[in-house]
Order: sequence, then structure tokens, then C-alpha cells
Amino acid sequence: MSDNLVISIDAMGGDKSPRVVIEGLALAAKKHPDAKFLLFGDETQVSAILKEYPELSAVCKLRHSPEVVHNDDKPSAVIRNRNTSMYMAINAVKQGEAQAIVSAGNTGALMAISKLTLKTIQKIHRPAIVSIMPHRTGRYVMLDLGANTECDALNLAEFALMGNILAKHALNITRPRVALLNIGAEEMKGKEEIHQAVKIIKNSHLDIDFIGYIEPHEIPEGKADVIVTDGFTGNIALKSIEGTAKLMVRLIKDAVKKSFLAKLGLPFMLGVGLNIKKTMDPRLYNGAMFVGLNGLSVKSHGGTDALGYSVAVGNAINLVRQNFVSTIRDELETVDLDELSQEILYDAY
Repeated sequence: MSDNLVISIDAMGGDKSPRVVIEGLALAAKKHPDAKFLLFGDETQVSAILKEYPELSAVCKLRHSPEVVHNDDKPSAVIRNRNTSMYMAINAVKQGEAQAIVSAGNTGALMAISKLTLKTIQKIHRPAIVSIMPHRTGRYVMLDLGANTECDALNLAEFALMGNILAKHALNITRPRVALLNIGAEEMKGKEEIHQAVKIIKNSHLDIDFIGYIEPHEIPEGKADVIVTDGFTGNIALKSIEGTAKLMVRLIKDAVKKSFLAKLGLPFMLGVGLNIKKTMDPRLYNGAMFVGLNGLSVKSHGGTDALGYSVAVGNAINLVRQNFVSTIRDELETVDLDELSQEILYDAY
């Protein structure tokens, strides 16, 4: 399998594994017939389900793993256990047997094991969690979403670089608009590390279309294609957006139930409703990526269904095809962000 596009799969990760994992892989295999999959999990459980999908079985290789990382396991407790399906799947990427790993398991454990096993790319100080989300006119990427609760200016500049590359490859945007999330558009608003990050990005001569600051309420309007922030703020922003979306859906449903005229008008609004539902379907944006590592690690939502899992696998496949990790390395060869950061800090003091 090493001569092909191979994705390593933690078959035991997720709330309904391995059933949903196998069903999702079956969908992904149809859409990406050139991909092959290296599965890690309980051989008895996984092989029994694989038999239901003979076409998928033909492009899969299964390796037995005696243990599983559970959702309530602490990363510190499982990080060195090499017998779990998650660890074995990640290690396959390190060994060059696969180009990416996909898991719907414990997020903290996946991040910790991925970082320990794959290591960060040279010149990248911290990896970040990045996800793709919808706005009014298309899609955007946001990072960091929780890997680093505190970030300095250099970290934010590195996130801008990685987010810019991801938007080019995953969203097919030739020149993504990159913005730093802040509490205001004015130059002096926000924390000092944000101001310093602006100076690093502007003086780095990177091929980035940096548009400055973006406020939270501007994100859904499509003002930027890449939103850069620290993991604490990014995670809160993400969950606030998700919560607001759920609230709007619930309010519309409740309003329709209470109005007889609204019920009569439902058939005329069916097409519009289906389009909105499709745009906001979280399954179509499944697959948060850990970027900045020497290998691609993708986190699927633990409670997703087969369609959602197939999207996460598809994201991994597309980024592998476009040499995402190598592109980050190549971009970093052209500039020393660390040295530039030190110069800016020196000038500031």
C-alpha cells in the first residue's frame, strides 16, 4: 500500500465506531477511487462489518489493535500506550505507511499523540487546530480552535501562514484574505501580541493578502477567508457560532409551529429551506485538522454519521494530494519568522 495514496484510520474512534467509520469509508472510497485505507482496530468487530462492503474491503488493510482510547481518557494516561488503535494509526503516518490519519476519537489524546509522534515542522513552534466553516458567500478557515489557549505574536503569524496555505488548497482560493480576530478594527484595539503579530506578518514578505483586524460579528459576512486567533478565543468563537446557528433553527421551527399562515406557506418555502439546511449542515464541514505537524492529522466529530465521516476522510485525501505539509515547509524556507519576531520585540522595548 505504500506506493499509493494511503489514509490511516482509527477504526475504533467515535461514538458509534466501528460501524460509522466503515460506512463513512465506503462513501469516501466511491468518491476517491484512487485512495487506499490502513485500518487499526478490533479485528473481529471491524472485519465483520467490512464483509458487508466488498468493494471497500478491496482497498483496505486491517491491523489488529488490542486497546482503544476512550472519550474520558486523559491524554497523559494514553500518550505512551502504543497498543491503542489511535496510537497505531498515527504511528503509521510517522513510519511512512500512510500520508494522513483520521480519527473520531478523543480530541485531546489525538492532539497529544499526534504532536508527540509526528513532531512539529521545523520553524513551527506550535501546531494548531483548524476547521472549515460557512459564511454568507462561501467558506472560511479559522485557527486556532483550542490547541493553544495562549499564543504570542510569533504563534499568530505562523497560524496566518498555515491558514493561508490551507485556504488555497482546501477552498481553492487563489489569494485568500487573511485577518486577525480582534475586539475592534482600530489599530490600537486588542492585546499587544496581536499588534506585534500584525507587524510580523506585514514585514515578513510572505505572499499573504493580510487585510488587518476582523470583529466577531463580521465573520459570517464573508469579509475574510482565513480567521487567525489564539485557541482560547477561537474555541469560544466557534462554539458561540454553533450555538447561535442552533438557536436560529429552533426559533424558526417554533415560530412556524405557532403560526397557521406559516404552515400554509411551508410548501412554497421548501426549496429555500432545503438550501439553507444544506449550507448549514455540520456534516459537510466535518474534519478539524491539526496543522504544523510532520504529517496530516484530521479529527472527525465523534458523534457524526457516515456522511460526516466521509467528508473528514475526503478533506484528508485532498490535502495529501496537494502536498499540504510539504507546502508549509517550502513556504517557511523563504522567511525566518523567529528572527523577524525577535527584531520586532527588540524595537518595541
